[in-house]
This record gives sequence, C-alpha cells and structure tokens, in this order.
Amino acid sequence: MTLPLTRVEQFRTLFPNEPRFRWEQIARGLYQPENHGWDDVTTLSKEMREAMKAIPFTSYKDAQVFAGKKGDTYKAILTLQDGYQIETVLMANKRGQWTICVSSQVGCAQRCGFCATGKMGLKRNLTVDEIVDQYLFWHRHLRSEKPKHPTAKGHVEARISNVVFMGMGEPLANYDAVKETMNQWLKCTDLGRTHITVSTVGMLPMLNKMLEDKDWPQVRLAVSLHSADASTRKQIVPTSYDGFLESLKDWGKRYLAKFGNNKHHLTFEYVMLRDVNDTAHHAKALYEFVNKVGLVKVNLIPYNITDSVFKRSLDPVIEEFKATLEAHGVTVMVRKTMGEDIAAACGQLIKLGQK
Repeated sequence: MTLPLTRVEQFRTLFPNEPRFRWEQIARGLYQPENHGWDDVTTLSKEMREAMKAIPFTSYKDAQVFAGKKGDTYKAILTLQDGYQIETVLMANKRGQWTICVSSQVGCAQRCGFCATGKMGLKRNLTVDEIVDQYLFWHRHLRSEKPKHPTAKGHVEARISNVVFMGMGEPLANYDAVKETMNQWLKCTDLGRTHITVSTVGMLPMLNKMLEDKDWPQVRLAVSLHSADASTRKQIVPTSYDGFLESLKDWGKRYLAKFGNNKHHLTFEYVMLRDVNDTAHHAKALYEFVNKVGLVKVNLIPYNITDSVFKRSLDPVIEEFKATLEAHGVTVMVRKTMGEDIAAACGQLIKLGQK
C-alpha cells in the first residue's frame, strides 16, 4: 500500500530550492505546544506560511480522548488523513510526569494470541509524521487540558518524560520510520535515549541489523518473550519458530556485550497466562534462559482481558512465579495495570474502523 506523503516530502515538492535547514526550522516549530497551525510558526515568512497551508499541519484529522476513572490514564483514538484509526495512551508515571505509549502500525501481523491488535491483521505501516504526531498530540494536550497528575507533589510542570513503543503494531517491522522518529525526538525534545523503549516480539533480522546500524539510537529494548519453553512460545506467539530461543540468546549476549550497562539493560516482557506459561516448569525455563543471557530484567505483565481463550494468572501464582525468579538471581517486577476500564491496557488496543 502506498503510504501518505510526509510533511517534509510535501514541503520539498512545494519548495524544491529551499535549503535543508529550513525544514529543520519548521520541524522545531511543530514541537512548540502553542502552535496549532502554520500561521503560528512565526519563524517562517508570511508568504511561506500561506503556501504551507497546502500541507496538513497534523497527520490526523480527528481525535477522541477517553479518561480512565483513576485519572492516571488517558487514551486517544486518532483518525488519520486516509481514514484509518490508531490508538495512543498517556499514563502517569512514578516520577510525577507522564509516559506515552505510541503505535507504529495500523494493526499488526504478529498475531500474538493474547493481543487484541493482532486480530486486526496488518493494514499498513505508519509514516514518521503519524508516529511523531502521537507525541505532539499529548504534548499539546498536557498544555491545554492540564490533567492533574494523581501522585505529583507541589507544582510540577507537566511533561512527557518517557515514550514506549508498546502500542499497535510491531515497531521493528517499520524499522526505518521508527528510527527516524526517535532521532527526531532526540533532536527536538528533552527526551534522552534511556527514556525511550522499543518493545518487539523479537524480529531477529532487524535486531541483528540494529547492532551494526550507526544511525539507530541506542534506546532501551524490551523483547516480548512470554515463554522460555519453545513449544509454549509457539502457542502464544505464532510467528515463533524452531531455534528462535537459541538465536535470541546469542543475540542478547552480543547486544549486552556491545551496549549493556546498569542504565541500558535488556528487558524481557512476559504476559502471565493462567495454566499456560505460569507453572513451575516455565519459571525454571525462564530463569535458566535469563541467566545464560546476562544483564536482563524481567517484566511480568498480568494479562489484560481481551477476546481470547486465555485467562489472567491468579495473583498468588504471579507472586510465587516472581519469588522463584528472584530466588535464582533474576531482577523482576510486576507491571501495574493501567487503563483497563478504557481498554487502554497492554494488549487491548484495537480499532477495526475502516476508511
């Protein structure tokens, strides 16, 4: 499918003789939350601002926002210029600031059994603008709506301190756009590399490419493991294959040897599914696998209910699983469920709306 033209592509068509720094100047103007249209970008001449109106200021044409009852989570449905819809989430974090969860594709081709987005199939990749604009949407929302942070003390200026690629889609299946987006954020915002996390089901060709790609910003990585038992992982993640775990272990060692440190660890994500991957056998397989890789943290995720055959592991089972991992030297945490009442929690994002 032909993707929509990005703003910079349209700009270069309109102004083929403009120097490259001109677009960089425009891009920085997009990140000013008080700017809501080209007329507001006053660093440009009046004539250029007028001509720029032929280019949509945002890659979406409509936005709906839903607020969770606890006041710690908000979900936005963005309708893109071609009619497709994506979802993005704003979450209060422990630092008194906000984390956003962004999508990288419309739908997803990975078909993980517990994930609602996988039921959509893949419609198309997102452009750089469509990923960038999820940040810009919430950036403006924080300024205009001023949502009260549930735990912030005193007067703290609301800001996006973290971004996670854990929304709709597989980020590494849209490698170039995700890479360009992150580099733009690092240039135009106060985000640091360790405050951006890319979550992947484990596309090994792209993970290997990343090791040698000098333009890939070494942000944090989270691999959706979900089981260190090969047959169980195939049941949960249909794109898994014979030899995947061994190849992932080898990649993980090479990744940590090149980039690993206390601030740049590797994370394995693990959705807890009742009687599927939460047994003593699976805990043993996981701690043995992790300890062979190296400096890895495990993030246990209580399953958020979707239309699937899976059920959430019971809380005592999750605690016992966690204790077993810790007893064998694994650094582990249980992710706090947020936004379940507005279908904004992990694995719940889905929009079947078509053009």
